[in-house]
Amino acid sequence: MSERPHEGIAAELSRVEEAASHSAQTQFSSAKFWRGLNLALGVPAAVLAALAGTTVLADASSAKTGAAIALVAAALAAVMTTLNASQRAEQSRVSANAYLALQGDARVLRTIDLPSLEHGDARQALAELVERRNTINGTAPVPAFLAYLFGRRNITKGRQTYEIDK
Repeated sequence: MSERPHEGIAAELSRVEEAASHSAQTQFSSAKFWRGLNLALGVPAAVLAALAGTTVLADASSAKTGAAIALVAAALAAVMTTLNASQRAEQSRVSANAYLALQGDARVLRTIDLPSLEHGDARQALAELVERRNTINGTAPVPAFLAYLFGRRNITKGRQTYEIDK
């Protein structure tokens, strides 16, 4: 038997930890995008709807202007409904937090629990984490490539690193 019986398991735990870190940051970036888009469409739609109503009520001769503004507001509302940005933002946020939990659990298993576990128990703990990762991967929304780039930037700039680990 090797001097380091859990070496392969520790390496795989590091991979799970790294993948979860990248996925979490990508999903957080995606959530920020969708939340921003929801605000960028929702605020103007609400303001235009209010403006359209005020315009029509203030002066009956402004009916055409009010109607045009109302149509623009309705178009923005239709785009918001179609994109469903608020739900996409929430799905991405939930997935990001699930990946962070997975990352933390993999790190704790690798750095604290692994040395004292029997090989079979260590293998079982790894299998459970891999199953969790696969479940999260299967339910997480597919992020845009730009979200991936922003997530990677967060990691390379050290925004995912604890002070103790620097």
